[in-house]
Amino acid sequence: MLIPPACSTTLATLVLLAATAVAQPPAPPPMMASEAAGVIRLWEAAAPGALGDADHDTPVITWWPAKQAVGASAALVVCPGGGYGALADHEGTDYARWLNSQGISAFVLRYRLGSKGYRHPVMLGDVARAIRLVRHDAEKFKVEPTRVGVIGSSAGGHLALTACLKGDEGNPEAADPIDRQSSRPAVGVLCYPVVSMMPDKTHGGSRKNLLGDAPSEELSRELSGELAAHDKTPPLFIWHTFEDAAVKLEPILELGIRLKSLGRPYELHVYETGRHGLGLGVRPYDGTKQLHPWTVECERWLGTQGF
Repeated sequence: MLIPPACSTTLATLVLLAATAVAQPPAPPPMMASEAAGVIRLWEAAAPGALGDADHDTPVITWWPAKQAVGASAALVVCPGGGYGALADHEGTDYARWLNSQGISAFVLRYRLGSKGYRHPVMLGDVARAIRLVRHDAEKFKVEPTRVGVIGSSAGGHLALTACLKGDEGNPEAADPIDRQSSRPAVGVLCYPVVSMMPDKTHGGSRKNLLGDAPSEELSRELSGELAAHDKTPPLFIWHTFEDAAVKLEPILELGIRLKSLGRPYELHVYETGRHGLGLGVRPYDGTKQLHPWTVECERWLGTQGF
């Protein structure tokens, strides 16, 4: 239901320390104006496991279509951060506008939150459903279903990573045709992501909101990317900053080492400076301001992935 919007991999390249004050890349060209085309419920009826019928009980995607040139575009489902307790708009709307400037359609996900009483696997179910829905309605959205990926920041980066690790090929016998689609992203972009749910490595608020007060070690390990990455993990672009005091760097490095051991492609950048939650590096982004260098590197990388 459409509702108008409201209210490489060598250890030597594992860590790229780049001081943002030095040798800034040239500013990107001004972003083409873009607007959201609508807000789409992931389920027409109540979402599975819904605790009520308020907005926060109703997962949706906001569709930001790319400016069409020739053929269908690639698409990314956008998972904003917020510690699984809130959703940061600058990691949603601003990312959508930036992706549109690269010719990529964006679908900003409003997933259900731990602060509203939800726990895993509800959030994973929401992002999986979003990916399936984009593929199912690819013709309407004018996107190529084989080029649907995911991008997330902080706790949203953890959700995006979980989607990459837990995605499946869909159930061909499902009564709901959307559920017959694959939920496995073609690529994942992880921005200062929470990678681990192990007590000594995680972001405490994200872990509590996702898993509750006393999750089992088995569940914590299952949702820790540095332990759970596997040989079908899609290509990943990961970035973080040395200066980030909120999300630990070590699990991100461990994730890179594990991916290398599995022979799975990835690119990792660790910038020297930058606070947690910096997003594109400017707020709000209007297409005329200098962006953080990660956007330039990510644009190049997405191009190599056919996006």
